[in-house]
Amino acid sequence: MSVRPNKTPRLPPRWFVRLAWAVHRAIYRLTGGRRGLWRPKVDKWGTMRLKTIGRRTGRERIAILGYYEDGPNLVTLAMNGWADGEPAWWLNLQAHPIASVDLADGSRAVRARAAEGNERARLWAGWRAVGDDVDAYATLRSSETAVVILEPLPEGQ
Repeated sequence: MSVRPNKTPRLPPRWFVRLAWAVHRAIYRLTGGRRGLWRPKVDKWGTMRLKTIGRRTGRERIAILGYYEDGPNLVTLAMNGWADGEPAWWLNLQAHPIASVDLADGSRAVRARAAEGNERARLWAGWRAVGDDVDAYATLRSSETAVVILEPLPEGQ
């Protein structure tokens, strides 16, 4: 019996990835938020709309991201479509860690931070359970993909 080696996944062209992101945001906007966000399930990630403050402009920036829940926290990956370089939303959160998220069932204020050490390993394993082959996709990047934790802020902050 032969064992198939893990194949490096193929990504669509960058223009296609960017177009898919734009279409997803447009669907959300055109439906008044009724479509485009969904809650995670046991074996599938959900989507959220993240609002950050631009690190250079100071203006609100919006991205729609995949996530899963870890207790009260939301966990996402700073993967930039698995391309090299950090996504702008993650650079914005590093400069201004307070943000807000829109979920399928409401909005909340959050504080962002990167997971490290054993916590990162545990949360990465969580992505293995709900996502595609994150280990194979991560090999497409020249640097480690940050696991980002969005912790809820107490009301009024």
